[in-house]
Amino acid sequence: MLIAIDGPAGAGKSSVARGVAEALGFTYLDSGAMYRCVALAALEHGLDPGDADAVGELAGAVEIELEDGAVSLDGRDATEAIRRPDVTAAASRVSVHPAVRDAMVARQRALIGAGNYVAEGRDIGTVVAPDAPLKVFLVASDAERARRRAAETGEDAAEVLDSQRIRDERDSARVHGALRRADDAVEIDTTALRLGEVVARVVKMARERGLA
Repeated sequence: MLIAIDGPAGAGKSSVARGVAEALGFTYLDSGAMYRCVALAALEHGLDPGDADAVGELAGAVEIELEDGAVSLDGRDATEAIRRPDVTAAASRVSVHPAVRDAMVARQRALIGAGNYVAEGRDIGTVVAPDAPLKVFLVASDAERARRRAAETGEDAAEVLDSQRIRDERDSARVHGALRRADDAVEIDTTALRLGEVVARVVKMARERGLA
């Protein structure tokens, strides 16, 4: 069983997905953490995130484990390291490579096929699991998304807004796994909503559809 939650950075995907998973007793899957792990590994190996061949080969070789919010990369804790600004920027670049996406999508499908998951990302409902019985697409104003990210990372909100626009353009324009709302996804604008309100809406939809 899968609940897919997609949307751009800062729309609230991670917090909402965690809340829904906890409320329903499902497992939370942060697909973005996988791409961040590839980006971190690429930087640590001195690879250019834009080198499709080298990064693609690396993506198939790294060991990634996600458990209770903790992220392990090749046997070591990388939970905090993958959230660094340089890794965030690199993750957006490595995620456009077909070989990287193929490797990560295969891992994500293997995970969600073995249990009840709330998975969040940018292409869960369109590429990873297009048959998911409930798809949610979260959006928020550009300014609010930048404010949230700046509060989380300590960066300047104006700088976050600029980098966010570049990332949005790259995510929407890429050939593989482009950021877009699935035709049957329910869109929720989180700009003026509290986290609990969004979680409650998704949980209500899941129960109405007999998913929990």
